[in-house]
Amino acid sequence: MATRSKSSQRWLKEHFSDPFVKKAKAEGLRSRAAYKLEELVERDRLLKPGMIVVDLGAAPGGWSQWLRGELDRLDPARPGRVIALDILEMPSLAGVEFLLGDFREEEVLSRLVASLDGQRVDLVLSDMAPNKSGVDAVDMPRAMYLSELAMDFADQHLRTGGNFLIKLFQGVGFDEYVKELRRRYDKVVIRKPEASRKRSPEVYALAQGKRAVMK
Repeated sequence: MATRSKSSQRWLKEHFSDPFVKKAKAEGLRSRAAYKLEELVERDRLLKPGMIVVDLGAAPGGWSQWLRGELDRLDPARPGRVIALDILEMPSLAGVEFLLGDFREEEVLSRLVASLDGQRVDLVLSDMAPNKSGVDAVDMPRAMYLSELAMDFADQHLRTGGNFLIKLFQGVGFDEYVKELRRRYDKVVIRKPEASRKRSPEVYALAQGKRAVMK
């Protein structure tokens, strides 16, 4: 058996000693990422009873799992909908509608739109990220392309006044993307939740109050 590289050994050590990993395991959550979403959503009180939420890049399901629980707790009589999509298989979650497929493909996007059945979305979430090659000149354009697709989806299917939360990576194209968000939404803030690893270049852009007409 091949020995693990020093970097992968360091990652494993960091992962298993991570307090959020331990907490997720203890609380039966699928991933530590749920705590990123919890902090981001609760700070701005983004959830309301009966909401329709689309979770892009959902696997392994940490965000969808937490959302489903919170919406049920807010008002069991008005559970709303959580629609999750990912290129990777995701074990089923009660009350979560899951679509398997690559968001970059027109056929997959068509299935997602069909599942909405004409309903407008209240909150679009994107935790999508490409498989990393380790080469910034390759990884950043891939990441930005996914981000552009998520923004296009929100442009077309998010209701006026709705909110869009997306993971971004700081680098080439980041400032321009945030500028585009500011044309579309009343308020845009950049956040790095406590559960986001310090050395990770990821941040989250929260765009609130989709405008009826772009600036």
